[in-house]
Amino acid sequence: MYGLARRLYPICRSISGNGVRETLAVLHELIPLEIHEVASGTPVFDWTVPKEWNIRDAYIKNSRGERVVDFQRSSLHVVNYSVPVRAKLRLPELRPHLHSLPEQPGWIPYRTSYYSESWGFCLAHKDLLTLSDDEYEVCIDSSLQPGSLSYGEYFIPGSTNEEVLIYTHTCHPSLANDNLSGIAVVTQLARLLAARGSRYSYRFVFGPGTIGSITWLSRNQERLQRIRHGLVVVLVGDPGPLTYKRSRYGDAEIDRVVQQVLRAGGRAHRIVDFSPYGYDERQFCSPGINLPLGRLTRTPNGEYPEYHTSADNLDLISPGTLAESFEACTQILNVLENNVRLRSTQPNCEPQLGKRGLYAKTGGGKEVGQREYALLWVLNLADGRHRLLDMLERSGLEPEPMYQASRALLEAGLLEIVPENEEKRI
Repeated sequence: MYGLARRLYPICRSISGNGVRETLAVLHELIPLEIHEVASGTPVFDWTVPKEWNIRDAYIKNSRGERVVDFQRSSLHVVNYSVPVRAKLRLPELRPHLHSLPEQPGWIPYRTSYYSESWGFCLAHKDLLTLSDDEYEVCIDSSLQPGSLSYGEYFIPGSTNEEVLIYTHTCHPSLANDNLSGIAVVTQLARLLAARGSRYSYRFVFGPGTIGSITWLSRNQERLQRIRHGLVVVLVGDPGPLTYKRSRYGDAEIDRVVQQVLRAGGRAHRIVDFSPYGYDERQFCSPGINLPLGRLTRTPNGEYPEYHTSADNLDLISPGTLAESFEACTQILNVLENNVRLRSTQPNCEPQLGKRGLYAKTGGGKEVGQREYALLWVLNLADGRHRLLDMLERSGLEPEPMYQASRALLEAGLLEIVPENEEKRI
């Protein structure tokens, strides 16, 4: 995952253009993405797919011909979606087009002008202070013209047509946590699920922020009724604790599952309520869509100092944090996959577990092992009304031993899965 992030880091991405296509082409080497192109001018709900932006070079040269700002050194130096410019300007004329961070003088800010045609440069504040009242040659060799918006989609069919939707955004340039970390974790998650069977069908969407999810939703309204659960996975490589933002429902199954997974093992984490500010969960949880979908991050957007600056680089993320985020995602999906209603085939008192090799051979000790305790909880709650998630919440045990206990009891013939269309037995 870290290697994938490192490979994608130099690419200048935006909400459209060749940088997005190059990124999706790399992902296609790992998973069989279907690439969709949606023409500029296409209406998508209240929005319109914008013109396509591409950039080849950009710089500011002083009167000695030196590049004092150079797009080739960092794609963040140009305001994303800047219109083409060729001009010679004195510093007072140029100054309104320059963006810096006085409070973080060594970092280059990330700025955009997606929906208003303008132009600008970003630079470290310490470098801005060195600019003299000179005449500067300004060049932004870009194009903004009719084209298309690109997004990638990977569908993994399960034994049912009910779907889990995983979304991550692809529009940021050289920013590692936001959001190469999300792209890397979601790609690896898709590879894992493709290698094993599943109950749910899984749909992975890699698209630009805001306009990408709006476009996907506009083009897929007929399939939304099949989506049972969803996650937006972003900002999952920094050293902060895992943070889950609940769906608009607040108590959807995905909300309850993530809460159980994140508390496992005493893992540091935060659970926050839904708000209509953030990433693409805003669109999936808009009132007319209202999908049961939450957002998984580490430190949320705007809450770490490096956010939307050149300091969000490959040093901010690590293989360890990516691995922990990936593990949390797999555990969440494991619980969702196995959150079925269970019924004991031997409900009259406890079945004898020892003769089936499910209980310790030596008894009488003071402590009951986690495995045995999980077996007893599953058996006691397997009355046809409780699902695995209900058992986790009631018992206070961690997901893995409860999952292992239910699988062992099913294999021993002591449990059966209650069909979804069967009336609950109380």
